[in-house]
Amino acid sequence: MPQSADGRSPATADPSGAEAARRAVEAVWRIDSARIVGALARYTGDFELAEDVAQEALAEALVGWARDGEPANPVGWLLATGRRRAIDAFRRRSARDERYALLGRRLAEGGASSGAVEPPERADEPPWDPDRVEDDVLALIFIACHPVLAPEARVALTLRAVGGLSSEEIARAFLVPVPTVQARITRAKKTIAAAGVPFELPPAEERRERLGGVLSVLYVIFTEGSTATSGDVLLRTDLAYEAIRLARMLAALLPDEPEVHGLLALCELTAARFPARTGPDGEPVLLEDQDRRRWDHSAIRRGLAALGRGSAAGRGLGPYGLQAAIAACHAVAPSVTETDWDRIVLLYEALGRVAPSPVVELNRAVAVAMAQGPQAGLDLVDDLAVTGRLSGSHLLPTVRGELLTRLGRTTEARTELELAARLCGNARERAVLLRKAAALSADRR
Repeated sequence: MPQSADGRSPATADPSGAEAARRAVEAVWRIDSARIVGALARYTGDFELAEDVAQEALAEALVGWARDGEPANPVGWLLATGRRRAIDAFRRRSARDERYALLGRRLAEGGASSGAVEPPERADEPPWDPDRVEDDVLALIFIACHPVLAPEARVALTLRAVGGLSSEEIARAFLVPVPTVQARITRAKKTIAAAGVPFELPPAEERRERLGGVLSVLYVIFTEGSTATSGDVLLRTDLAYEAIRLARMLAALLPDEPEVHGLLALCELTAARFPARTGPDGEPVLLEDQDRRRWDHSAIRRGLAALGRGSAAGRGLGPYGLQAAIAACHAVAPSVTETDWDRIVLLYEALGRVAPSPVVELNRAVAVAMAQGPQAGLDLVDDLAVTGRLSGSHLLPTVRGELLTRLGRTTEARTELELAARLCGNARERAVLLRKAAALSADRR
């Protein structure tokens, strides 16, 4: 580590400077990591090398900025440093290859005289081209979500390469060991290299085909943040807001794609309810019990605006746009009883046609119950139960228990809610289900 004039390390000489440098580096990386890695990946043509030299530049910044202060152009500083590190790597590779080639010639010739080999210089091109920055980021998103990767690897690599999250942050978000995340990221980068995936935007027609995979990754990230599948917290807001940040970035890069705006609208409108979804101790608060004055009305306005941009394309709403339209019905309603449930039923019917799934059918049954009464909804739920497509999920017995409660069939309702609690992986949701079941038992006494 470089020494200061009095012989002490920067952190020892000026602890406040080291802390300021750390905060500055974290802020720049959080905001511009995708642009930095994207520009370096374009320059090097090597995704893994780009990330490695970016990390080396960050480490160098922690020392240099603590000693000299934050530069006027921190992103440019990091890019220039990363580029120098990349050139060093190229030189090492070139020298190694030349040495191997020289050794081969000497072996073939029976031992010729040796000579020093100077590695060739790369063209002195700037790694930061303002006219290509957005293309770099978009290319990075499509590479991280490339179809050659397994779904869990796409999520991990997107959060790492585009979101700038550490392996520890990703592991904490998805409740998996850090080595598991690191292995997924390492395999993903090796798979991309082995498949010869170029660092460039796919052609327009291929881009549209692969956009669904990109959106599904962001949707998975947001969904896990908005309702954790397991653990002892309901919301993981950092993860949800990271998905929103990435969706905003994607919407800015692809302004003519309606489903991008649809996903952004869905995320904004859903996140708007976060402030009222949990109580002081983190316990879940049901929709009918939420204080709607605590909803984030700025997020609602942003969500409605994004939904409007998606609708304006004239292609009709896709799966994310339809879900956003449903979320909008909730967002603008003064209360649960005053919600336009008939419209929500129609939207779920449309969603079932374009993206059929048992969860969509279950949600439609809930909307039908609200619009037409609990028996109508229960009939649909029972039909779905017969298919067995949601066996093992806590969602179906949860809904069935709620509808049976509304119909006064408390014994059956308690059985369903207890089953739902056994199947539920989230401790907060499980506690709510058990309280409801216990309340039904108390009512019988």
